[in-house]
Amino acid sequence: MLIHTLKILFNRDLDKLKFEIESYENENSIWIIDKNISNSAGNLCLHLMGNLNTYIGAEIGKTGYIRNRPLEFSLKDIPRSELIQKIEDTIIVVNNALDTLTEADLESIYPQIVFEKEMTTGFFLVHLSTHLAYHLGQINYHRRLLD
Repeated sequence: MLIHTLKILFNRDLDKLKFEIESYENENSIWIIDKNISNSAGNLCLHLMGNLNTYIGAEIGKTGYIRNRPLEFSLKDIPRSELIQKIEDTIIVVNNALDTLTEADLESIYPQIVFEKEMTTGFFLVHLSTHLAYHLGQINYHRRLLD
């Protein structure tokens, strides 16, 4: 049951992320930072792709993805089309990985220590979903304020 729910939520929010990036009227606005807004929508998008490809793709799906987290925040001016492709590729990775899980897997301890303590895979996947939703909201406000 939880796996099905997580798939629905990840797909909904990754589709919405794609919509948000596509909705910028001015492609350059994706990379704007202003006043107290320290992360552009582009960098938040790269961060989310790195996060999901690391914790779901590489760990659960065994994709071999290797994260470079500093680049998620330092790269600039990646074309919109490349960001959208990264989102579409991540949707596939997340779905493939979640399809390998069983309900028993959700109760097992997630293989990595992420928040300095053990947690179940199910708990961590719920966290990853809320992390995506949090940054998705920031991207929505970024677009409406700065585009």
